[in-house]
Formats: sequence, C-alpha cells, structure tokens
Amino acid sequence: MLSDHVKAALDPYMAQIVGYRKSGLSLNHIIGCPLDCAYCVRHFWGNFEVKVPHLLCSTDEAIDRLLNHEAFQPHTTPIQLLNKATDGFVPAVKPHLFQILRALDERGYTNHVLVITRFHVTEQDMAELEQLKHVRVTLLFTYSGITDDRIEPIAKSETTIKSIRTAAAHKKRTGMVLYWRPIVPGWNDQPETMAAVLDLGRTVDAIVFTGLYHKQENAEYMRGLGIEVPYGDDFHRRKTMPFDLDAHVVAAWRASGIDTPLFRKTSCGVAHAHGTADYNGHWGIRELCDICPVKQQQLCADDYREPTAEDMDAVLSQLGYETDFVIEPGHVWTHGLGEQRRYAIQHTLRHQIWELDQPHYLGAHGRSLNGHTANPEQVSALADVREQFERAARYEDD
Repeated sequence: MLSDHVKAALDPYMAQIVGYRKSGLSLNHIIGCPLDCAYCVRHFWGNFEVKVPHLLCSTDEAIDRLLNHEAFQPHTTPIQLLNKATDGFVPAVKPHLFQILRALDERGYTNHVLVITRFHVTEQDMAELEQLKHVRVTLLFTYSGITDDRIEPIAKSETTIKSIRTAAAHKKRTGMVLYWRPIVPGWNDQPETMAAVLDLGRTVDAIVFTGLYHKQENAEYMRGLGIEVPYGDDFHRRKTMPFDLDAHVVAAWRASGIDTPLFRKTSCGVAHAHGTADYNGHWGIRELCDICPVKQQQLCADDYREPTAEDMDAVLSQLGYETDFVIEPGHVWTHGLGEQRRYAIQHTLRHQIWELDQPHYLGAHGRSLNGHTANPEQVSALADVREQFERAARYEDD
C-alpha cells in the first residue's frame, strides 16, 4: 500500500482510481510495472520509474468505488481493469484482477470487461476465466512484433506469444484480441515482421491495430537509449498512424489470407469477439468499417440509431451533466464536458459524442493529423458548428 504522503505527491491522473476512457470505465488502484516498455504512457505522468506494483487502496474499496461511480450502469458500461499503470497478469497484481472479476460476475453483471496484458497467461488462469458465467471478459494481448529489446525488453522471451497460444488453446467464452500496437515506421513495419504478427493472429477472435502515442516525455527517454524515434517533434494527444501506414497494414492483412478480422478500434474488436454491436457507435463513421466482416457490419447497422435532442437531454439529466450540443449525422458535438463525461454519454447511447475543442477528422480515424490531410469541407463544417455554439452562448448570456 502506498503511504499517504507518496499518494499526495502523485500526478492527479495517476492518483485517480476510477476514471473514464474511450474503451470503458477504467479501474486502476494498482500502479507500478516492471516490464520497462520504452514507449510506456507512464512517462507522461512521471511514474515510469515505479517498477514494483503498489496499491492505492484495498481491492474491496476499489470495487466499491467502481460500482458506485456516477457513470457505472450494470450490463451497459464497458469496464477496463488495471490498464493504466500496471499489467493485470504480473504475479503481484493477478490475485486482485481475479478478485474484481469474481465480484462483478457474482453480481450477475454482463458488462464487457477488458483486460490488457503482454505477460504470462497460464492454463490455470484460463480455467479461472472460463468459470465466469456473466461478465464478458476480453483479453487484449499487446503484441507488436518489435524485436529491439531496448524498446520492448519482454520481446526476447516470447512471453506474449506463448500466452496467446495458451489462451487460444483453452478459451471458450473468453474473448481474445491481438492488440497489434504500436506500429511504428522502422520498428516493425517490415513485410516479414507484419507477416509474423498476422500469422500469430490466426488463433484469436480479432486483431486491433494502432500507432504510437508520440509525446515529448517518451520520445526523450527513447532517444536517450539511442532508439531512432520517427515523427520528429510533431507531438499529439492522439496516437500517430499516418494514412500510408494504415494502408500498409490493411494491405498486409489482406495479402496474408488469414480469416481473423482486422479492426481499427478497440471496441470494434471486443464487440466482434462476443458477437455484439460496437458499443462506441463507430457505425456513424462508416469509413472505419470498410475492413469489418459483413456480419459485424450488419450487427452494428441493426443496433445503430441516431439520438434525438430528447435522448441527449435524458442522458445528460441521468448523469447530471450540462452541455450545449449539436446533433449531426453520425455524431453529436458537445463542448466543455471533458473527455471522461463525453465517453459516459457515448457508451450510454452507443453513439459517437465529439468534443468541439478536440475534433475528429475524416480519414484520420480519431488519430493525430500527422500523416493525414484535413478534409477542407469538414474544416468548413466544423467552423459552422463552432458558430452555432457561439450563438447559443450569446443567447444564454442574454
């Protein structure tokens, strides 16, 4: 257990035990990871040097905080466990992971539960996961094909490869996603590397690919190790996946001939693993869906519904949030809610909720604009939306 004075000195984001992210309501009461991935997001919050997992609170208290969070809805809210500052299958962390899963399952909740790992998953672990009767657990195995052990020290042990094969051999109701990330030019975009990753992906339910969180903190650390880091000083809050690299990945997947579907978004892969529609409503951004299986497209199309103003008002009232909004085909613009509240609305409506100050651009798929060109028509349309919000603000001031 971390002492109070150490907890008080933590970055506020690292100290937050329950918070909302795009893939779900995220429970993180354990921080500290020994895996030393050079690009780790913990660089952003000054926590990378903490290698030994520590509790911020007891697991019983953490479960209570999750279930009593303002945005938690039984059977609806997707949940992520221990995905911010540790790995759920590190030996010191694993008992807490299974305690949370059992607590959710004993209550009969059918929520999606996402667990990201690149560590040891054993036959015994799979037996315990398979005993769960209600929660829909998906294991997302982070595997990139990177072989430079300065970037991924765990890669030389083939631990993740062995875990994927073990899980695939013993799974029935547990979902499995190969989390192909980060894909970075010069690190793992060679044809033979991509072919090897895709071949490993034959055994999973879905493959989800994405790029690098390219920010100053992790870039400086990697350059200090002598690692060549692409993209220069073009840092962004969103992951970097240039248009050409996206096309290269899709082409490699099509050429591989594997049956495993490829997705650009985590929630799409998780939904497919359990035969459900995407809970993030990506069907509203149809350009994302060109690689999705026809069956999955039909599931999402059948589930899809454009919200009305009354729907938005009802959800805002239910969650206790306030914002102006503009409903457009495929998405709803909001302003000033903040990322966490926006995602709570998104998962309730299963529809894209966008923030005016952090716009999504067509073609970039919610990624940074590095390697993409903003659509001029969308830039003009965004200016029109901003004007609508400004008019509403003036009216309210009057």
